[in-house]
Amino acid sequence: MQTSPRTTLFTSTAIKTMALAAGLTLLAGCETATNFDATTSKIVKTEKMVSTMVLPATTKNESAQAHYDAGWADYENARNVTAHKHFVAAAAADPSFTMADMMAAWTANSTKGFVTHTRRAAASKAGASQAEQHLVGMIESFLANDAEGATKHAKLATDLVPKSARAWDFLGATYANTNSTDKARAAYKMATKLDAAYVPGFLNLGNNYMTAEPKDFAKAEKYFRKAVALTPNEPNPHDLLGDVHRAQNNLKAAYKDYTKAAELAPELGSGLQQRGHVNSFMGNYAEARADYTRAAELEEARGSNAGPAFRVFGAYVHLHKGDHAAAIKELQEIADGLAGSTMEGASGQRVNALQNIALIATEIGKFDIAKQAIADAGETAMKQAEAVDSDDIKSAVKANQYYMKGLLAARMGDSEKAMAKAKAFKEQVASNTNPRKHERLYEIKGMTAYHQGDYAKAAEYLAKSNHVNNMHAKYYLARAHEKAGNTAGAAKLYDEMAVYNFNGPGYAMFRKDIVERAKG
Repeated sequence: MQTSPRTTLFTSTAIKTMALAAGLTLLAGCETATNFDATTSKIVKTEKMVSTMVLPATTKNESAQAHYDAGWADYENARNVTAHKHFVAAAAADPSFTMADMMAAWTANSTKGFVTHTRRAAASKAGASQAEQHLVGMIESFLANDAEGATKHAKLATDLVPKSARAWDFLGATYANTNSTDKARAAYKMATKLDAAYVPGFLNLGNNYMTAEPKDFAKAEKYFRKAVALTPNEPNPHDLLGDVHRAQNNLKAAYKDYTKAAELAPELGSGLQQRGHVNSFMGNYAEARADYTRAAELEEARGSNAGPAFRVFGAYVHLHKGDHAAAIKELQEIADGLAGSTMEGASGQRVNALQNIALIATEIGKFDIAKQAIADAGETAMKQAEAVDSDDIKSAVKANQYYMKGLLAARMGDSEKAMAKAKAFKEQVASNTNPRKHERLYEIKGMTAYHQGDYAKAAEYLAKSNHVNNMHAKYYLARAHEKAGNTAGAAKLYDEMAVYNFNGPGYAMFRKDIVERAKG
C-alpha cells in the first residue's frame, strides 16, 4: 500500500484504517504518546460557554471532564495514543458522555476501537447538544463511506458553534478527504483566525499546501514554522517541518528536523522513523535500518501498535537497494509475526504488510506470492470486519480485494479478468459518496491498458487515478506518456517524482529509475 505525507494530520488511526480500505493513501504509524500529566479541570461546559472557542461537551462528571480536557491537550499535540486513553477513561467515567466516545473513536488505533466508540457515541447522542450530534453524525458517515454526509454534518456543527476553531478543523478534514482543496484551506484558515494560537490549524494548513494540489511548499513551510514558534518544545511541528523540507528536496535540513523531534521526545519512535526515510533517500542504508529498528523498539516498549508499521519501512530499504526478494521475505516475517497477535490493531498491521508483499510481488512477476498475499490479506481483513459486525467495513474489504486482484490480473496480461475485477470494484463502491471513489478503478484500467500496449489509453486512465501521492500510479503514468510519445509530459512527471521524497513500496521500487530518467 502506497504511503504518503499525512493527508490530514489529525485524522485518527481508525479513520486511516477505513481510508486505506477505501483506497486513500495515508501514512501509517505516525501516532505519538504524551509526556504530559492529566490536567484536572472542574469546569463543566455549558452551551453558552462552548459557543465561543470550544466544542460542546455535555457531562456533569468532573473526572470525565478532566480526562476529556487532558485528551484534547494530547490530541492537539498529535499524541494520539494517550489522548485515546484519556477519552476512553472519560467515557468510562460517564457512559453518557457522547463527545468522549466520539473522540475515542476519532483517535482509536484499531478498527474495533473506532467502530465500538462510534456506536457508543451514536447510542448516547440523543442526550447531547445538536452540535455534538452532528459531530457524531460525521464519524458515523465516515464509517458508512458517506463522504458527503460527513461534510454535511461537520458543516452543520460549524453553523451551530461558528466560533469554535475545533469545529472548523473537523470541517477542514472532511473537505481534505474529498480533495476539496480550496474549501479545506478556507476551513483551516478560519480555525486559525478564530484562535491565533491554534496549532492544529496551522499544521493542517501546512500539510494541505504540502500534499494537495495546487501545492505550495513555501506556504507549507511558513505555517509549519508558525506552529514551531507556538510550541517549540513539541516534536510534531518539527516533524512536519522536516516533511516540507523533504518535499523541497532539502534532505539535510529534514534530517536535522527529525533529529530535533527525536531529541524532544526520546521515548517516541516517530522522529527516528522519519529520519530513516531521509537516510534511505540519501543512500545511508545501514543508518536507515538502524533508525527504523530503534523506532519500532521504542513504540513496542511503550505499548504502541506502530512498531510493525515502522518495521515495514525497514523492509523498504531492501527495495531502495534493488533487492525485492529480501523485502518480500522481511515483510512476510512481519505478517507472520502478527498472525494471532492480541495487540490492538494487529490485524490492520498484518494487512498492511501483506498488501505491500502483493504489490511488490505483482511488479516483479512473482504471481503465486502475490496471489497468496492478497488472499491472506483479504481473510485477515474480513475476520476483522466480522469481529466488529460491520457491513460497511466488509464492503470496503471486498472493494480492496477487487482492486488488488485487478492489478494482479493486469500485470499477468489477463485483460478480461482485470476488467471483470474493475467492474466488480465499481459495483462495490457504488453507494460511496466520495468523489474520489473511482481512483482505483482507473488505476486498474490504466494498468490493464499499459500491459496490453495501449499506452495512450493507459495515460488517459492513470491521469484519473490517485497519481498525486501514489507513486506506483504516477510512475506508470509517466511511462505510459513516454511510450505514447509524449516525452514532455513524461519528463515533467519524472522531475516531480525525483524529488517527491516520501516513502512507499512504489517509490522505493522505482526511485533509482525515476532519478535516472529525470536526469536524461
